[in-house]
Amino acid sequence: MQLGMIGLGRMVASMVLRLLKRGHGCVVYDPKASAPGSKSVEDLVSRLRTPRAIWLMVPAAVVDQELRTLTPLLEQDDIVIGGGNSFYRDDIRRGNDLKSRGIHYLDVGTSGDVAGLERGYCLMIGGDPGVTRHLAIAGKDRGYR
Repeated sequence: MQLGMIGLGRMVASMVLRLLKRGHGCVVYDPKASAPGSKSVEDLVSRLRTPRAIWLMVPAAVVDQELRTLTPLLEQDDIVIGGGNSFYRDDIRRGNDLKSRGIHYLDVGTSGDVAGLERGYCLMIGGDPGVTRHLAIAGKDRGYR
């Protein structure tokens, strides 16, 4: 599975390392860091195969701002994963807005901190079960558990 990750805080960097160790492809971008990876959101999107899966791990206060940049670059059936533990009503609104554009949205509250690199992460998933299944099957195809 290939996954775009926006935001490279300590926990996200550990998540990317865990995914890479299990054979997944990750394309990364952090709007506030000079970490290696994509130069911009546009660059990140251009490097992902369709349908794209992009995981936003930015502070809740900037999720809408990042979505305003990201959404025009996406196509029907792309998937956005909101992992920044936003207020659930904001995620419902975001999901409805993206659905009207043919883009899927999953709200995935994520816990595990940097220890998740070795122990794994707790993912509290809200959204279309079919989209969740699609991502789970893509992960299993790569041996991810």
